[in-house]
Amino acid sequence: MAVCVFCSSSGTIDRRYVDLAAEAGAELARRGHSLVSGGAKVSCMGAVARAARAGGARTVGVIPEALVSVEIADEDSDELVVTGDMRERKGEMDRRSDAFLILPGGIGTLEELFEVWTARVLAMHRKPIVILDPTGVYEPLRELMRGLTDQGFARAGIWDAIGWSASVPEAFDLLERSQPRIGFSPEDYAEAEL
Repeated sequence: MAVCVFCSSSGTIDRRYVDLAAEAGAELARRGHSLVSGGAKVSCMGAVARAARAGGARTVGVIPEALVSVEIADEDSDELVVTGDMRERKGEMDRRSDAFLILPGGIGTLEELFEVWTARVLAMHRKPIVILDPTGVYEPLRELMRGLTDQGFARAGIWDAIGWSASVPEAFDLLERSQPRIGFSPEDYAEAEL
């Protein structure tokens, strides 16, 4: 399975998140998967790729041309794909991936998460999505999404489209499970009665 890992490229985060990325990369390799990453050799992106390669996994990095020097492209990747922009990057990462693992990250990671989560909810793909959050970074997001669901802005089915985990082994167990089929009827899109 080709697992896409969305994570931070920030150099100002606590070391434990870089260590978490390395643990995820090592587990990915141990389970015989390949890695699709953001193509940088810094911070969590670099840590997950180095650990995956050290364990014998094939790594594919996908990075926009504008970020090659900023995020410092991972030239050690088995395959480094340089795209024209961020939209092309995400499309290429999605195309090459069978599953998505989201580690703690910033607005870029959130953008990637919401794009694949939305597509899964809309039944545009059946690829598993798991948020790995052992320290609670995403708890405010989880509460926000619960509130949006409670208020009717999001369907209860969004929770069937994603897994949440506090440990690396559990996250990979969730990624490797058969995914439920998600679909909606025209009534799900009908306007509320006034």
